[in-house]
Amino acid sequence: MSMTSSDRLAARLRGESVDRAPNFSLVMQFAADQIHAPLRQYYLDYNVLCEANLVTAERFGLDIVDAISDPYREAHDFGAVIEFPDDGLPVNTVHRLADTSALSSLPHPDPLAPGSRMRDRVDAVRLFHERVGGQIPVQGWIEGALAEAADLRGVSALMYDLYDRPEWVEELLERATEVAIDFALAQIEAGATIIGLGDAIASQVAPRAYRQFAVPYEQRIFQAITDAGALGRLHICGNTTKIVADMAQSGAQIIDLDWQVDLATARQQVDAVNPAIVLCGNFDPVAVLYEGTPDTIRQAVRACRAVGGATWLCAPGCEIPRHTPDANVHAITEALAASA
Repeated sequence: MSMTSSDRLAARLRGESVDRAPNFSLVMQFAADQIHAPLRQYYLDYNVLCEANLVTAERFGLDIVDAISDPYREAHDFGAVIEFPDDGLPVNTVHRLADTSALSSLPHPDPLAPGSRMRDRVDAVRLFHERVGGQIPVQGWIEGALAEAADLRGVSALMYDLYDRPEWVEELLERATEVAIDFALAQIEAGATIIGLGDAIASQVAPRAYRQFAVPYEQRIFQAITDAGALGRLHICGNTTKIVADMAQSGAQIIDLDWQVDLATARQQVDAVNPAIVLCGNFDPVAVLYEGTPDTIRQAVRACRAVGGATWLCAPGCEIPRHTPDANVHAITEALAASA
C-alpha cells in the first residue's frame, strides 16, 4: 500500500490502516544544516526555510513540511528588538513591555504587512503549498497567548505579573490572542493544513495558572483554526504531566508531549476527556535521538507506538537537535516502516 504523506495523515487521524505511522518530527536548525544555510538566513528568508524543509523531508522521510523557525515572529512585529547572529539562535534583546505602561501603546501588527516577520512565514506557507500542497501536510505556526506574553514581557517579569497584576496580564493575553488568530488565519489562507501553537512557558506555571492564563486563550485560537478548516496542534515543551488533562481541553486535535511525560498514562488521561485527540511523541530528543544509536531509536519508536493509540503520530518530544547523526534520524522512519 503506497500512500502520500497527506493520505497517510488523513487515514491515521481516522484510526484507519496505514502503510506506516506518520513521521511528524519537528526540524529547525537540523533542517538548515541540510542545505548548509547559516541560521540567520533560515530565520529571515522564507525561501531558505522552505528549501531546507523540503530537502529534509525528502531525505529523512518526514510526513510534514513546517514553517516553524523561532518564537519571535510576532514579538518582532509587536516591536521587540530581536538580534540574529550569523549562525546562532535569535536573541530578544529588548522586551517590548519591559515597562507595564507600554501595554497601552502596543500595536496590533498585520500578519500580511510587507517586510514583517509574520508575512515571511505566511510566504513560506504559500511556497510550501505551491510545491507540495495536497501531497505533504503543510504546517504553519503561531505562539500561544501566554508564550507571547512571556516573549513581550520577559519570563521572570511575567511570572511575578501572574500574581501581582493578573488583570494586566489578561489584557495582554487578549491582545496576543487577537494577533494569534489573525496570524493563524493568514497562514491557513496561504495553504496551511495544520497550525502548530507553541505555549512553552505553560509547563513552568502551576496547573491552576495554566487553566486561568492559557487554556481559555488556546481554546479561542484553536476554535478559529478549526472553523477555518485546519488542524490545531498544541506543543508545550517540558514536563506537562500535571496538565495533560487540561491540555486535552484546549481544542487542539493533535497534542505533542515531551519526553518527561509518560505516554501511556497521558493516553488514558486524554481518552477520559476526548478519545479523538491525537497524541504525538515522545522519546527523548537528546538522550535517545542525539546521543543514541539507530537500535535504541528503533526501540524507542516501537515503545511509543505500542502505547500511543491507533492515531498516534511519531516524533521526539521536541525538535530534532542540531548535529544529530543522519543515521539516527533515518532510524525513525525505518522503525515506522518495519512496524507497519
